[in-house]
Amino acid sequence: MRLSPNTRRNLKRILPFGCFWLVFGLVYAMLEKGLLGDLRYYPSTGNPYNFWNSIVLFIMILLVTGLMVGTFEVLYLSKLFIKKNLVQKIVFKALIYLVIIIAFLFFSGAITNAYEMQRSIFDPLILDSTVKFFSSFAFLSIVFYMAVTILISLFYSEVSDNLGQEVLMKFLTGKYHRPIQEQRIFMFLDMNFSTTIAEKIGHIRYFELLREYYADLSGPVILASGEIYQYVGDEMIVTWELKNGLLDKNCLKCFFLMKEAMEKQSAKFNEEFGVIPTFKAGIHCGTVTSGEIGEIKKNIIYTGDVLNTTSRIQGLCNSLAVDLLISDDLLVKLENTGPYNITSKGKQQLRGRDEEVVLYAVTE
Repeated sequence: MRLSPNTRRNLKRILPFGCFWLVFGLVYAMLEKGLLGDLRYYPSTGNPYNFWNSIVLFIMILLVTGLMVGTFEVLYLSKLFIKKNLVQKIVFKALIYLVIIIAFLFFSGAITNAYEMQRSIFDPLILDSTVKFFSSFAFLSIVFYMAVTILISLFYSEVSDNLGQEVLMKFLTGKYHRPIQEQRIFMFLDMNFSTTIAEKIGHIRYFELLREYYADLSGPVILASGEIYQYVGDEMIVTWELKNGLLDKNCLKCFFLMKEAMEKQSAKFNEEFGVIPTFKAGIHCGTVTSGEIGEIKKNIIYTGDVLNTTSRIQGLCNSLAVDLLISDDLLVKLENTGPYNITSKGKQQLRGRDEEVVLYAVTE
């Protein structure tokens, strides 16, 4: 069974939380062993200590805790604080997680002590030893350590969301540390009548419209396994590795999912801004050079004729009175177009180019 792009994306966002917590848990267990040496008990509380049991419990408890935090963060809490700034998001969410985790630690601590002492979790001795631990400096050090772990994992999550998960992974893995050539598909998506809309509603309201517009278009990009390369004013550039864009005709599906998303949100835009955004797009494929660039601010960029060509293809949508144009190069690679209707627009002269390009309009 193949996972949906949205499920795969969520799993990729959740798993780093589990990894962070697991690594930090192992580091803490090793530091604890280094401090306690051969002692078989915690000096501050007298509770029994076993290094290997501690390692196993740390792995189980912290891996599960990390995955639970990641799941809660990705599926719920991140949406709750979406309108807060970065510092507010991290601080507020860290406090919430810390309260939840302290409660979790209380119960897991009681279970650990019950296991070590071979007694019931409700035994007064177990409860007394657990309370002693929670009032000790050792517990405060754990809370501090947990807080640091939470802050780092949340910061990573926010950076990932801001840069783009795929972009961050490419930076971390060094995929584009040295420039490489690869086959990619690009879609240049441009809002219709953007200048008129900005003049009508004012530039502040127009910026707010753009924020809502791009947010609503992001879901279809995820569902179509695409990557948002750039926002350029009212233009969005989406890209796919060739195989991902061709698979299930994702590059075409993305556009029509976007249209569907805008239709569903039309009442919202009409009520809030008095306009309903529409758009047009051009899609093309070819070889690009990909790599990291910049010193003060690093970006992963793509260079090659395919980007200029795609932009010029999109620029012909108005004159040809169509919403979506694709190149002959892409159509050949798609092999079949499934549920989409393809209409030839013949050879077209692209601005700034000598040779003509065969273009096709695509409709559902």
